[in-house]
Amino acid sequence: MAIYLSNFLSSKNKKSKMGDFQNLEHLDGVSISAISANLYDGKRDDLVMFYFRDGANYASVYTQSKIISENIKWNLNLKNKKINALMINARNANAFTGKKGYQGLKEIADELAIQLSIKQKNDEEKPMTIKPNQILFGCTGTIGEKYPTEKIKKSIPDLIEGIKYTQSKYMWMKAALGIMTTDLVPKLAMEECKIGNVDVRIYGIAKGSGMIFPNMATTLGYVFTDASLSSSILQKLLRKNIQTTFNAISCDGDTSTNDMVTIFATNKSKNSMIKTINDSKLEEFEKSLHNVLLNLSKRIAADGEGASKFITVNVNNSKTQEEAKKIAFSIANSPLVKTAIAGEDPNWGRIIMAIGKANVNISLSKLEITFGKIKIIEKGELSIDYDEIEVAEYMKNEKIDLNINLNVGKKNFSAYTMDLTKKYIEINSDYRS
Repeated sequence: MAIYLSNFLSSKNKKSKMGDFQNLEHLDGVSISAISANLYDGKRDDLVMFYFRDGANYASVYTQSKIISENIKWNLNLKNKKINALMINARNANAFTGKKGYQGLKEIADELAIQLSIKQKNDEEKPMTIKPNQILFGCTGTIGEKYPTEKIKKSIPDLIEGIKYTQSKYMWMKAALGIMTTDLVPKLAMEECKIGNVDVRIYGIAKGSGMIFPNMATTLGYVFTDASLSSSILQKLLRKNIQTTFNAISCDGDTSTNDMVTIFATNKSKNSMIKTINDSKLEEFEKSLHNVLLNLSKRIAADGEGASKFITVNVNNSKTQEEAKKIAFSIANSPLVKTAIAGEDPNWGRIIMAIGKANVNISLSKLEITFGKIKIIEKGELSIDYDEIEVAEYMKNEKIDLNINLNVGKKNFSAYTMDLTKKYIEINSDYRS
């Protein structure tokens, strides 16, 4: 059973205790509302809005699928440098819904812009008029079903009424739970750092459990910071750091029509102006941003549909990072590797197979493989110290590290995935019910 807000706080599931999550608290410039638009049969939050009452700079990366959802099309058509709201719905991907799906977003954006403009007049000393093209959309759920435009439109007054200007851990958790589909746990992460001598915060939430193999599953990631950073700087930072985080995970090798990761900067911290990502004052921020993205990415991989084990594939000392990445994902996406790990079978021959099929030239005599710290292959041959009983015992762990050392260069890449269990088949054979 999925964990939603109604049963989250009382859950005894060891993965679902509120105290296990970081304390995401107030972030200046961000307001949250999460409600039920009755998109599911059961009562649960399924419509979430982040409201930036003074606007926010932003940058996004999107799926590279040749078939994209209507909300991605909408977002790509926006030319504004600032955004005033992000609305995310669960249950429906708004993909393969055609003109009606896109028109639904337009109608929702029109109504939401009107309602937020009224709220501006009621709450702000210098109110602004919010326009439909200042609203970003995230959609997740089933592909090809009619988009629930009317349900969402009718829920906008409740969404506006639910806006909380002061945030708490509870509200961030409520938002993270509201965007989940087959996820079993919410994904949240935070870092505190400095830009120059000014303190800044970086908060993030994400969802994803199946159809995960981003190429920028159904993967949505949203990062928020109070830093003062331009949209162009945010775009460069995001594109750089997405490669070894969200683009380093795979649950099933399938890329969604809806993948998106967006970062928002509310410009409330008043740090000194940053003109280039090479500015030394930005080093700590970039490291912290990478940590947030990687934290969220790993949480997605660990919560893959039916997962019982979290797997890290480290490919080291390759000639190029691209070749290391090919080998890492050849292993991470192999059903034979993933089922062997699910069965706790120390079948290292499947790792050899996956390396070989990656179409990367290697020096076999230099190849080394370890499971955790246990040597399997040395100098291209089975280690003389290999003990299958020891390896079988290691395979019982919930976290499995597969280390492949090519010893032909200095480039590395790590991929993150999960095992493939009978539960995965059960979930996906009954996904739409």
